[in-house]
Amino acid sequence: MFNFKLGKKNKYYTLYSEIRKEILRGKLKEGTKLPSKRSLAEDLGVSVVTVQLAYEQLFAEGYVRTEERKGYFVERVESIAATVESRKKTLCEPQKKQYKIDLVKGSTPAHMFPFSTWAKLIRLVLADCGEHLLERVPCGGDYELKSAISDYLYRSRGIDADPERIIIGAGSEHLYGVIVQLLGRDTLFAVENPGYGKISSTYSLNGAKWVAVDVDERGMNIEKLASVGADAAHVSPSHQFPTGAVMPVSVRSKLINWAERGERFVIEDDYDSEFRLFGKPLESTYALCPEKVIYMNTFSKSLAPSMRLGYMVLPAALYEKYMSLFSTSANIVPLFEQKALAAMLNGGHFERHISRLKNYYRGVRKKLLERLDGICEVRDTGSGLHVIAKFPQAKDDGEIKAQALSRGVNIRCLSDYLLSPMEGVEKCAVINYSGLTL
Repeated sequence: MFNFKLGKKNKYYTLYSEIRKEILRGKLKEGTKLPSKRSLAEDLGVSVVTVQLAYEQLFAEGYVRTEERKGYFVERVESIAATVESRKKTLCEPQKKQYKIDLVKGSTPAHMFPFSTWAKLIRLVLADCGEHLLERVPCGGDYELKSAISDYLYRSRGIDADPERIIIGAGSEHLYGVIVQLLGRDTLFAVENPGYGKISSTYSLNGAKWVAVDVDERGMNIEKLASVGADAAHVSPSHQFPTGAVMPVSVRSKLINWAERGERFVIEDDYDSEFRLFGKPLESTYALCPEKVIYMNTFSKSLAPSMRLGYMVLPAALYEKYMSLFSTSANIVPLFEQKALAAMLNGGHFERHISRLKNYYRGVRKKLLERLDGICEVRDTGSGLHVIAKFPQAKDDGEIKAQALSRGVNIRCLSDYLLSPMEGVEKCAVINYSGLTL
């Protein structure tokens, strides 16, 4: 009846798995009698105990039933079979490519990830840290990584951040949730419009209120911000997504003045500051007023989206509140990853990687602009990894996306990122070129 190859190890579990598979596939129907333990053991060349253990496991999980002096019989599991097979098919089948070119997701090309360096650092961490990697991580994160980030911020951005006040988190969305707990759910958050939708949705998921404030070519409109009664402003002044606006220091100073006129805070989301492709990085808003600005960034853009590791630098008052709320909690980012990233930062590997990426993206950007020349009007500030392409001759945004889709290109327009109605965003496509290859 059965012709299974059980191998040399875990024979009983392999036998159990094979019979279970036959039941789930419907090849063994309800009521089918399984071979006796002795006869199956002889057929497969295994001990009776091996068959006994497999049958007992199947019985314990409800795949078979026993009848006294008759043996084991298959139970009814058709509904489970359909569910399991469907789930297995979904998990095992590779995702099909829907587009020839995806200008929305924009993940860094796999060949640009420093695999050899990362592997070497992992081996180094294992050798140096050993059992220490199994220990509980303090709530704010591993001090070695916090110190490495502090040094990196000073070298690359001129930010003087106390390592103690750096908080390590599992990506930006996790940190947004922590900010809600620090500022309180009754805080009204001002978010950029158009803007990155996950910011407002994450605030909502954490029970906080938010209001959309329009963005112009100089970033968030401070006059409108002052009129909405917000307690915190979430901005990306170095390169706003999706408009690409860069906030000049004159507007940043107004933003700081707004925060200083009450118990308010600015959340500076510096999500792609490493990728200013021409000139030096812009001065951070945090550097202007560290007691009113929460500075945050992640390694999703610079390393990989799967690197769920970010950080924020808290003002002194908020750091004290953070410790009062979370001092008894463990940090949720694995120590192994924190140690490896610290080694990458301390050894200069991260900055060399960023330099390599910037050179690569300069080439991608050059080719992209050559292809777009004469087709549309491009707005580009030289920061970040996306540009705005305006198509004045297009009928509307729908036509732009339909034309792109007909060529296998996935694209979104500024209007797709609106949180509230706004004029002046029509016929503008957002071209995220970080996933393009030369």
